[in-house]
Amino acid sequence: MDVLTTPDSRFENLAGYPFAPHYLEVAASDTQPLRMHYVDEGPADGPPIVLLHGEPTWSYLYRTMIPPLADGGHRVLAPDLIGFGRSDKPSRIGDYSYLRHVEWVTSWLEHLDLRDVTLFVQDWGSLIGLRIAAEQSDRIARIVVANGFLPTAERRTPPAFYAWRAFARYSPVLPAGRLVAREGRRGRGRLPRMAHVAARSHPDARAAAPDGQARHPRPAVHAPRDPHPAGKSNGHHPRRPQNRPPPRQHTNQSGLEITTGTGSAAPRWSR
Repeated sequence: MDVLTTPDSRFENLAGYPFAPHYLEVAASDTQPLRMHYVDEGPADGPPIVLLHGEPTWSYLYRTMIPPLADGGHRVLAPDLIGFGRSDKPSRIGDYSYLRHVEWVTSWLEHLDLRDVTLFVQDWGSLIGLRIAAEQSDRIARIVVANGFLPTAERRTPPAFYAWRAFARYSPVLPAGRLVAREGRRGRGRLPRMAHVAARSHPDARAAAPDGQARHPRPAVHAPRDPHPAGKSNGHHPRRPQNRPPPRQHTNQSGLEITTGTGSAAPRWSR
């Protein structure tokens, strides 16, 4: 596996992102150790909040959420998924899979030995994070889902997902900065384009195409005919979502609190 690393100089003087970098080596079951970057703010003994970003962003997405949460006494951790932000970037699209992303984040979670976690997931952070919550229920106490879901192949995903997957797969370039800036203008704020351009920049010309970002929409299990990753049943056991709209907030049988945000298709969990 050929691994690229974005130089630290590309992240200097980013507006609204004064956080010191932290790094940890993580590994999937079939990969070499890779360096994962994460933000770690607030008191070390505070109740942990983990913020998982989606595609094609990185921990910069949460730059305005981190300070007030840390000021409230929480330990706030926001990792960059492998292939994103300041984390290592395997250079081939084939280096990325849904299972590897799950195992990389699980490795990070276990190395830090985080417990009683409030897990905030968004976009692809939900597909990764919700499966981890199912498999690491002794570590995850609460879940907040924003614009996310966990596909089980029991019902089809929205057409917009197919459109985005086709664009990411067949477009010769994936202009992450432009895409994020456009979506920011549609919302209440604007995510600076250059922060996302910097996060995927590398002097090596091979890094011109953000392979980790382009790969992301493909491995999702979103239709009954799709193969299940790594031979695992739907890739999402031991808990399975019921095929019905979720409540805004509830506690499941294991005491896990789940809150869903606007636009979320997060399922109700059960043992």
